[in-house]
Amino acid sequence: MLEELNWINRRGSDQKEIVLKYGGGVPYFQFPLLDQTGMVNHCFSTRLGGVSTGCYESMNLSPSKADSPENVRENYRRLCEAIGVDLKKTVLSRQTHTTVVRKVAVEDCGKGLFRQRDYDNVDGLMTDIPGIVLVTFYADCVPLYFLDPVHRAAAVSHSGWKGTAAAMGARTLEAMNQAYGTRPEDVLACIGPSICQDCYEVGEEVAEYFPQEYLKKNSRGRWQLDLWQANRGVLLQAGILPEHLAVTDVCTRCNPHLFYSHRIMGENRGIQAAVISLREM
Repeated sequence: MLEELNWINRRGSDQKEIVLKYGGGVPYFQFPLLDQTGMVNHCFSTRLGGVSTGCYESMNLSPSKADSPENVRENYRRLCEAIGVDLKKTVLSRQTHTTVVRKVAVEDCGKGLFRQRDYDNVDGLMTDIPGIVLVTFYADCVPLYFLDPVHRAAAVSHSGWKGTAAAMGARTLEAMNQAYGTRPEDVLACIGPSICQDCYEVGEEVAEYFPQEYLKKNSRGRWQLDLWQANRGVLLQAGILPEHLAVTDVCTRCNPHLFYSHRIMGENRGIQAAVISLREM
């Protein structure tokens, strides 16, 4: 087993570290900001430690790819065992770059992995039920984690450039407020591994949706978009306190040995997952 590595953020004194851990031969990232509460099990997966082969090697977590369903379920079994959650209680999103956040109940357990999903256009999942395992998917886009320790609710949302432009982080907090009474100032939020500004070149049709503070021109005169700081801005404006916010500095495109990256691999690749589950207290 490889020794545990610490990834220390280098983007400012208010950033928190993200840690790469290993459990049962499965590497995964965790945020100390969430872990230290003792209230959730969570992770952001890597492409390592699974059984998938070919372009999906090895920890592909997408049941929608042409990967073997048996391999995908075994990958989930290994990851769930590594972070201490119940495989049978997983609930998978069905993402289409919306800002729809679904309230997840006990009857949803197993949907997406063991049962058909009876929902579509869902880029965020939330629950206040301990044991339910919320799962969303990534291959360069931004995972957003939320924990309301006061009302004991958790959420995870997918935020690509469309979701970021539409303030997916704020929309998730609004959904949690309506469902559980969540107040942004109580929430711990994390922005997970995703594509960095230096790797994310976009056209004018994307850049026009974002303030100049999140953009810079490269040597070819093309825009580079900082999704980490754009999402940070959305969350702070929505009421998250700076000391309650952790922002990664781990880029999926810069680390193809650790992650699947759409910008490098196109559609012929696997998918990472962001996972969060409330613990029984």
